[in-house]
Amino acid sequence: MKLNLRNSIAFFDLEATGTNVGTDRIVEISIVKLHPDQGREIYTKRVNPGIPIPLEASLIHGIYDKDIKDEPTFRDIAKEIQAFIGKSDLGGFNVLKYDIPLLVEEFLRSGIDFDLENRNLLDAQKIFFMMEKRNLTAAYKFYCGRNLENAHSAEADTLATLDVFQAQVERYQGEEMEDLQGNKVGIFQNDMKKIHEMVNEKMVDLAGRFVFNSQGQEIFNFGKHKGKTIDQALKEEPGYYDWMMKGDFPLDTKRKLTQVKLRGFGSK
Repeated sequence: MKLNLRNSIAFFDLEATGTNVGTDRIVEISIVKLHPDQGREIYTKRVNPGIPIPLEASLIHGIYDKDIKDEPTFRDIAKEIQAFIGKSDLGGFNVLKYDIPLLVEEFLRSGIDFDLENRNLLDAQKIFFMMEKRNLTAAYKFYCGRNLENAHSAEADTLATLDVFQAQVERYQGEEMEDLQGNKVGIFQNDMKKIHEMVNEKMVDLAGRFVFNSQGQEIFNFGKHKGKTIDQALKEEPGYYDWMMKGDFPLDTKRKLTQVKLRGFGSK
């Protein structure tokens, strides 16, 4: 089916040093520009972010510091990218929450005020989530083949969730499981401990302020110490512990932080 286009659409995807729009940097950009006549142009470029790429990010997209050390910075090619996009609409998957904000941030850091006002922003993920519901009612229909009666009644929802979970275990038994980044995490088994380990493999605290890195170390998942181990961050800035303990963080997060701090103190 041909898309009914008045303007060209620049579908694009970014690989970056992380997911924080304010502090992370692009390491690769790829744009497929679809024209009203259905013709296509492709622009793909690796970018030197000017900062180290955390190992956790490299393991996801496969781009390491050595791969981009001789590549141009975003500032070097910002006008080139702007010219390629031109007046096109912008499209992609999860672009509204991540790719577009990060791209605009990089343009602004390069002294370019990239205009969004006169562009259509087309996010395939948003359409996917809107059209293919991912709530309990949809899961019950998908896994159990029945309509959920009395949805949002606590007992009905709880019973439906149990039915869905049982159906999931039966459906996926023996299948290879991947996390949301596409990394293989194991074979799905009818074993609650193994399911827990696969689903929550990186979780340290319930709020997600800390996660495990690939070496099994607790690292910060937010703020200026993002990507650093808790031990490293607290050695560099001992007062950060007190700031967090006095701050508006969940008690569980503070408990986990204290546990890691005391463990590190005890090992000295």
